[in-house]
Parts: sequence; C-alpha cells; structure tokens
Amino acid sequence: MAAPEVEKKMAALTFEAPKTFEQIVAEKKPYYEQRITLFEKFRARELEAMEKAREAAEVINIIMPDGKEIPGVKGLTTPFDIAKGISSSLAKRTVVAKVDEQDWDLTRPLVADCALQLFSFNDAEGREAFWHSSAHLLGQALELEFGVDLTIGPALEEGFYYDCFMGDRTLADADRTKVEKRIEVSIKENQKFERIEVSREEALSMFTENKFKIVVSREEPLSMFTENKFKLELIRGLPDEAIITVYKVGPMVDLCSGPHLPNSGLAKAVAVTAVSRAFWRADVKREPLQRVYAITFPDSKQLKEYQFRMAEAKKRDHRVVGVQQELFFFNPLSPGSCFFLPLGTRIYNSLIGYIREKYWEYEYEEVVTPNIYNFDLWRTSGHADHYKENMFYFEVEKQEFGLKPMNCHCIMFANRMRSYRELPLRLADFGVLHRNEYSGALTGLTRVRRFQQDDAHIFCTPAQ
Repeated sequence: MAAPEVEKKMAALTFEAPKTFEQIVAEKKPYYEQRITLFEKFRARELEAMEKAREAAEVINIIMPDGKEIPGVKGLTTPFDIAKGISSSLAKRTVVAKVDEQDWDLTRPLVADCALQLFSFNDAEGREAFWHSSAHLLGQALELEFGVDLTIGPALEEGFYYDCFMGDRTLADADRTKVEKRIEVSIKENQKFERIEVSREEALSMFTENKFKIVVSREEPLSMFTENKFKLELIRGLPDEAIITVYKVGPMVDLCSGPHLPNSGLAKAVAVTAVSRAFWRADVKREPLQRVYAITFPDSKQLKEYQFRMAEAKKRDHRVVGVQQELFFFNPLSPGSCFFLPLGTRIYNSLIGYIREKYWEYEYEEVVTPNIYNFDLWRTSGHADHYKENMFYFEVEKQEFGLKPMNCHCIMFANRMRSYRELPLRLADFGVLHRNEYSGALTGLTRVRRFQQDDAHIFCTPAQ
C-alpha cells in the first residue's frame, strides 16, 4: 500500500482526545465571571435601597416569641441585628429566621412590623437551612473541580445532595476527596451568602453563557451562546407571579429560594458520603445526572458521631441481614421483586397474622381482588392520565390491561345496591401490587416493583 494512502487511513482513525476537567473548568471560567458581574450589577439597586432606608429611618416593631417588642429600621435592620442586640451568644448560635412564618435569611432586612423567630442548628428549621446552604458549597466545588452543569441541590432529613450534568462522564468514589477538600477551602474562606431578587429576564441572562468567540471575519466576531439548560428550564417553569431569587456564595451564583446561612464558615466539618446516578426530572428519558451526597456539621464531634452511627446502621442494613440470615434475596431476572426464603416467609406470615388481628379489632373485612384490570378502570381513577408511566400494562385481545399499582375496592362496593345500614363499610386487602419504578431507584425492601401492603378503604356517609 502506498505511503500516502496509509497516512490517509491513519488520519481517518485519529480522534480528538477528551478534554481534561481542568480544560473544561477553564472554558467555563468566563461564564462564572459573567454570573458574578451580573449579580453585582443587580445587587447594586438593593444596596441603594438600603441606603435610602437608612436615610428614611422609618421605625418598625419586631415582636419576639415571648411577646417582647424590639424597634428596628424598615429596610435596614436584619434578624441578625436583633439576635446580636439580645446577646452575642444568641447571635453566634442562630443560623436562620422566620418572619411572620416565612423563611428568612439572617442578613436580609426586615421590611415591616413583624413577628420574628430565630433558629439554631438544634432546630429542624435550622438544620434544613444549614444543609441547604451547604448544598451550595457542594455545587461550587463541583463547578470548580469538574465544570459541571448544576441542576438542583436540596437538603435532606440528614445532609444534602446536588445533581449535576457531566455529559457522558461520571464521578468515582475517588473524586469524593477532591470535592471534600474544595468545600473545606470554601468554609475556611468564610464566604458570605448574598441574596437578590431579579426579573425573569434577568434570571435567564444569568444562566446563559457566552462561552465561545468564533471569528467569522477579521472585522466582525460572532458569539455562540451555550447555557445551563436545566436552570433555564426551572426559571421558565416558575409561575408568572413568582418572586425569583438568586444567591451568591464565593464564585458560585445559583437560582434558589433560600433561606441560607450568613456565611460558609458556620459549617465546620464536612463529609462527601456517596456518589450515584440520577436523571433530570426523575425521567429515564431525560439527561443522565451524577448525584453527589454530603453532610456538614457545626463541629467535628457531631460529624464523627454521625459517621459512627452510619457505620453501625450499615452493619444492620436489612439488605445485608436478609442475605446473611437467609430471609430473602433479589435476582436480576425479576428486578425489584423479593424472593422470600422459608425463614423470611415465617416472618412475613407472622406480620400478616398480626395485621389480621388488627382487622378484627377495628372491624375491617378482608377481601381478595384481582391483580389485572382493564384500563377503563384506570381512566376512571385518573391513573391512566397521571400514573401510566409507573404502571405495567399490556394488550389482551386488542384491549389494554394493567397490573394494579394500588388496590381499588370501588368495584366491590358497587357490585350491588347498598343500604345506609351497612355503613361504615371497611374493606381491607393484601393484594399484590406492581409499580414500574426506575431501576436506579430500587432499594432493598423499601423501594420495589412488586409488593403487598396493608391497604384498606372505608365507605361511609359524610356524617360518619
């Protein structure tokens, strides 16, 4: 074969090496800087409003939970000012507030006479704000380390997570350390959480990225725009009357309703606990996402206590115990459907027996109903319109049928004419249910596709 032909074939086989994360982050840097520039531009009007409030010095009354009234200045005094005025120790432990039962940042000015509540990390409201704020630090770390497109990052009962889009790339457990160290840097920098209100158009502009400059001619460059389509989708989906708020912490700007901590320094200890997969809007047909879980605490002692508790709980994970004690198992030939072994079946039947005793005690009648129904029933119930994607359905003799996702006793009640003397009628059922859960959501016995539950309906008059 001639040398030119070999070179030609070799050239056809060459491909562009994937970009490193450092390269991706470098390309995103103008976008991050643009967000901050716009944020500061929009924040200027809020700072101006505060200066006007200072000059006006209009007095408002803030009512504390004990009934005490404290004076403040409209548009200037913040919940943190009130806490500090009461005691420095109160200000130090307070992380978030409520104003007339509305969630409120500690550094957000009060705008009218109001009732004020202050919360610490020991309160449920305080922990939620603490972990929601920490999710922003996690989002910041994911952007600066991997150049991801952020989606949503909510607080959980314990901890928080952030979903992010990385194209066809994924995160490994080894990446958790990188993220952890980046969050620790943000904590040491004591970054302030700042809030602004923006119009829909302003919000959209903040998450559109002018990323590339392609020269069409020497005289006129043409800008190509890329965007965080996930944030734009969220913004466009907000109702017309929605108040749109954006928060900045360090170099990270994010769409969020808040409230948040005054600064990142309150989170003294952090652990990135897991990495998993997810899908945008929990829809397997949408973009695949990486979900990163983490948790923070006001001190390292609480983090160590949490890690010890999680380690102990892991030893007693029902998925581990079930296999070790030969109670049950799962098999990929029937995903999300439990196989109960003889010992597990004994426990299962004991639970059934206990519930049946409760049926007698509370005057329920046990019934047995079919597993498969014509879809006419699901159209009547609303499942066909709102739940079909989570059902197993199929065609029989040119008619659509589906496995029931929940028990329905209306057919049984309507089987004959009823007398009011029969009411209240309590019907209970251990029927087998099937729900087409996403494979990624299946978790032991807590999230399955085939299950039975103590399911009942009460037919009664309005007066009953």
